[in-house]
Amino acid sequence: MIEERGQVIAIVGDQVRITAERRSACGQCSVNNACGTSLLERVFGRHPVELLARNPIGAQVGDEVVVGLSEEGFLRTAAAAYLMPILGLIIGASLGERFGGAHPQAASVLGALAGLALAFWWLRGYSVTLAQRPERQPVILRRLNTRVSVTLSDMP
Repeated sequence: MIEERGQVIAIVGDQVRITAERRSACGQCSVNNACGTSLLERVFGRHPVELLARNPIGAQVGDEVVVGLSEEGFLRTAAAAYLMPILGLIIGASLGERFGGAHPQAASVLGALAGLALAFWWLRGYSVTLAQRPERQPVILRRLNTRVSVTLSDMP
């Protein structure tokens, strides 16, 4: 199970919206000042990530929690997100060149764009299907601390 810390910012039905700070491995790497990821992080900065997670423990707004995602679900989603657009480009370009007639280069470019568009269309349906499967959704594993609420009547 991949775990990440976050804070509950809203309750949405039986799920909660969580915000978490993006972390990278740049601090652990010996070439952190020379790589593209480090450069992009310095240019654009780090922005918090928001996600919806199942809430079996009844976390409330303000709670700091640990969110988990199965490794299998993460790997399948990452593989689909990275491989499908590349496969769409390659297959579309190959088909365009093969059946391009007198202008195989132009047909190859158009085929690649069509393949990419089809891959993104497929990914959209795939992500909707995954969102409906509870075992593929992030889930709150435990509460780290609870929110502190003080009312005026509690003060001396």
